[in-house]
Amino acid sequence: MSGQELVTLNVGGKVFTTRSSTLKQFPGSRLMRMLDGRDKEFKMVGGQIFVDRDGVLFSFILDFLRTHQLLLPTDFSDHLRLQREALFYELNPLVDLLNQEHVLQPRPALVEVYFLSRNTQAFFRVFGSCSKTIEMLTGRITVFIEQPSAPALSSNSFPQMTLLPLPLQRPSYHDLVFQCGSDSTTDNQTGIRYVSIKPDNRKLANGTNVLGLLIDTLLMEGFHLVGTRTVSSEDRTECYSFERIKKPAALAMNKTLKSETTLMPEQ
Repeated sequence: MSGQELVTLNVGGKVFTTRSSTLKQFPGSRLMRMLDGRDKEFKMVGGQIFVDRDGVLFSFILDFLRTHQLLLPTDFSDHLRLQREALFYELNPLVDLLNQEHVLQPRPALVEVYFLSRNTQAFFRVFGSCSKTIEMLTGRITVFIEQPSAPALSSNSFPQMTLLPLPLQRPSYHDLVFQCGSDSTTDNQTGIRYVSIKPDNRKLANGTNVLGLLIDTLLMEGFHLVGTRTVSSEDRTECYSFERIKKPAALAMNKTLKSETTLMPEQ
């Protein structure tokens, strides 16, 4: 049987067609012996090789044979059954990849937004399990404070106001702090802090509006709101919890086809 010859398999009622060279990549596997006729468990029925195994799981095995990578859906939960199938076909490189099951599990990125509204001020603290998320928000959020730009010309004239950007507070790599609304300055004059979140160009002083825009930003970044709770009933601090499931990395064999594996970057 030549390497380019097409082979049709009936695995548990599901039909697959592939090149014989795809199935022959690992000389020690049962698939190799199946094509050579040395493994009598596999029977030819109506021009198809019948394999009395799970056809759904075989689709992942065939994908591995074609790509030398193992990339499973995020909701895949049959790692042990797939490993059992890999053992049945004696595909040791695939067994080795499945032994790294913990690498394949999708890990959620978590974000918590703490919001406190008090009189005319609103306070925000954002905590993220992934520092890249906090860096992304830091690059988008700008806080401006309103201050007089020049002294008044007369007692009856109003000073012109200008907006000065303020740096965000970063207590750690995983959180940031900012506030908006009316702010009493050291000279007892009232200043207003505005918050702008790119790509939205508005400058918002109302805490509820800033909270809504911040939530919209996280939703557009692929996060999902998973819960809200009141942290403190005394000061009415609210916490909004978000979660984003990261795509699992693809596990790939190295070129020597040994048991060593390499993590491939996400597509």
